[in-house]
Amino acid sequence: MCGIAGVYNCQTANSKQLELKVKGMLSVIQHRGPDESGLYIGNNSAIGAVRLSIKDIKNGHQPLSDQSGNYWIVYNGEIFNDDELRSIILNKGIQLKTRCDTEIVVQMYALFGADCLKYFNGQFAFCIYNKVSKELFFARDRMGIRPLFYSSSKDSFAFCSEIKGLFTLDHIKREICAESLAQIFTFWTTISPHTPFENIYELPPGHYMVVNSNKIQIKKYYSLDFTTNSQHRLPDNLTDKIEELDHILKDAVNIRLKADVQVGAYLSGGLDSSITTSYINDYNPGILNTFSIGFRDSQYDESEYQLLASKHFKSNHSIFLCSSSDIAEQFPKTIWHTEFPILRTSPTPMLLLSKRVRESNIKVIITGEGADEMFGGYNIFKENKLRRFWANQPDSLVRPQLLSRIYPYLPNLKSKNNLAAKMFFGYKLADTSNPFYSHLIRWHNTSRIKALLSDHILEKIKKYDPFEELQTTLPYNFMRWSDLSKSQYLESSIFMSNYLLSSQGDRVAMGNSVEGRYPFLDYRVMEFAGNLRDNFKLNCLNEKFILKKLGIGKIPDHIRNRPKQPYRAPITESFFHKNAPEYISEILSDKQLDQFGIFNSTKVNKLIFKIKSQDYVSEIDQMSITGILSTQLLYKFFISVSILKKIDTLKNINIVNES
Repeated sequence: MCGIAGVYNCQTANSKQLELKVKGMLSVIQHRGPDESGLYIGNNSAIGAVRLSIKDIKNGHQPLSDQSGNYWIVYNGEIFNDDELRSIILNKGIQLKTRCDTEIVVQMYALFGADCLKYFNGQFAFCIYNKVSKELFFARDRMGIRPLFYSSSKDSFAFCSEIKGLFTLDHIKREICAESLAQIFTFWTTISPHTPFENIYELPPGHYMVVNSNKIQIKKYYSLDFTTNSQHRLPDNLTDKIEELDHILKDAVNIRLKADVQVGAYLSGGLDSSITTSYINDYNPGILNTFSIGFRDSQYDESEYQLLASKHFKSNHSIFLCSSSDIAEQFPKTIWHTEFPILRTSPTPMLLLSKRVRESNIKVIITGEGADEMFGGYNIFKENKLRRFWANQPDSLVRPQLLSRIYPYLPNLKSKNNLAAKMFFGYKLADTSNPFYSHLIRWHNTSRIKALLSDHILEKIKKYDPFEELQTTLPYNFMRWSDLSKSQYLESSIFMSNYLLSSQGDRVAMGNSVEGRYPFLDYRVMEFAGNLRDNFKLNCLNEKFILKKLGIGKIPDHIRNRPKQPYRAPITESFFHKNAPEYISEILSDKQLDQFGIFNSTKVNKLIFKIKSQDYVSEIDQMSITGILSTQLLYKFFISVSILKKIDTLKNINIVNES
């Protein structure tokens, strides 16, 4: 795992200036690769990497070339089927210099061009410089596990694994994008390729990009597909499907254990991480180091189940016990790494957990992300099903009460006369043909945060509809998919790719130089889930039905059958306790709110007063204050304060000049 950066077509820059530009970018992302660094300097261009050594530690230096020396790569990620690809290369009569998958990637590109991406099973973002044609080739993995950002102008093109690297370049303007805020305060994140900043873009997941002196060309090579999932096809045999999933998932876990360093696992006490841990134990029955987050506040804590799972697997388990004070103190550091506004504090405990992992001398962690999205694990999928059932008889007094099955902590739902709860869940109830039906309530509630924006920002977005833009990104056959499939696609392509795997995944893990690996996001597992009948995923209201069946005999029944508990972390308890850090009142002061110009200070003050004066704080108010605080911090770090260019901190720098 690494961080990569580069500049291209800098006509006015000499080799020394190119070197300094890329060093500046790499220096602020050195947490992604603290072990070594390298540069390749070509004609008007330079690419570089900082490396976290995991495979072939002695020889896997970057940048690295193919056999011909015409293609040079900087690479962030892992290809897990590299042994299979190595055989393809050797059968072509090509000798390889290393055991590192970096060389596999560049050599496969030299052989097959962009078609090489079809062969890769992994998580990656890379750049290959063709020194003959003087162009760059970029690619990003299918679900966007690894990041890649870029900015272009008439005079030059720059890219980096993190946005902060781009902001070390003097010519790149730093400005918050109002339309991106409208997206974030609707969908929790931006619509790819947008980021929170003007003229800073990400290469979308499952896409590649070619950059030369004439143009930038971006093409899709992969998208989640639920086309074959039809309720009218012949029924599948559940036992056969369980065996097929067992075979695929077992291999998905096993190939992610390949490393020249120790591999650990997150063990949350839930179904997903327990299943992946069971496969690790089958493959390697030695002592496994497992890690989890516990909370001092019992309403968020799952330590009981984490200890039960670790006892079952006989793992060497470490629980990081997180407090509200920890979250408040480390929240600014979280935003420095996420580079996005966030609406939950959940990424902060994950940042602290990865720190514990790194302190245990572990660089690689296996984790269970993706199972809920691929196998129908979230309440939003059940809610979608029940609301559609209710919509068939909208005047029914009984049908809306079924929502208490998935939200038992909302006692008002059980009352036939509670209009408020029914109005909440009845939002656009009859609009069942809407492509976003499953997510309308969530996105409507999140959109209320926009009322707190300043008049200046509201004026900019008054004619902008993020739903219209999102609709242009949907697959052509989206409306022919099943209702569950549509909601799974929205949850996977928006929330998971752009939030869960980024702000709560790669950014906070790599903030402490830890690489996460995700067996449930192996493309074979995703394609299996995409072809799976809906009732094998969501059986009535029994979520992840096939995974629970798969877990019989593998994990404790107490964990296999427990109700899903969403991972959450304290918000108002963190930011408004009596010993809260000074930065909170400072950055939420009228002075800084008015200076940054993003939020209306009068409205924010009313929200803060409301939060401080009430015992119960609503979900939308908690999300609002988190969104405001994180956006203010984002502005402070990346707009109002210069990014430092620490070019003297790179270790073991290796420089290759094209000449």
